[in-house]
Amino acid sequence: MGKILGSWSGMRKYLEKEMLADCLHGRIRYNCTTYVGMDGCHIFEVYIDNKMVKQFSWETVNTYFIENEYKMDSNYFGIIEYWDEFWALMDTVPMQSRQEYTDNEFCKSLENYRNQSIQDSIQSENPLERMFAVLDRRVGKRSLEKLKETMEEQNEWLQQFYRLRLL
Repeated sequence: MGKILGSWSGMRKYLEKEMLADCLHGRIRYNCTTYVGMDGCHIFEVYIDNKMVKQFSWETVNTYFIENEYKMDSNYFGIIEYWDEFWALMDTVPMQSRQEYTDNEFCKSLENYRNQSIQDSIQSENPLERMFAVLDRRVGKRSLEKLKETMEEQNEWLQQFYRLRLL
């Protein structure tokens, strides 16, 4: 994460203080956890009113694959075979077709959001970029009205961010 985003405390300040819409200050919180032995992987979380509403990690994606029966065989000989299938699924199931995302996808989406216009982010095919954008202070009333028209087309998890901003 360091090469892409800098320090987590700096990113959190950017997301929660600098770029967050005024009406959402104190309501949205981001969290990042790293456990010893996770090989540099992170767990990112987004909270609304102190309730976790979305988590981003390899495990959430893996659980999503299992629960939605993307995983073909659960009789693996070892950890290598188990994760080989995971990587193959990651290549065949694009972000737009999933409801769960990895920590790397979170970081890459945040980097994209930071380096493109707010209009590109709000219209992005990437649901994570749209999440960051819909919470952004630069989105005005007219853009919010347009968002209202497309809210039902969004993933269920993303709709809660739209509703929060549109209220």
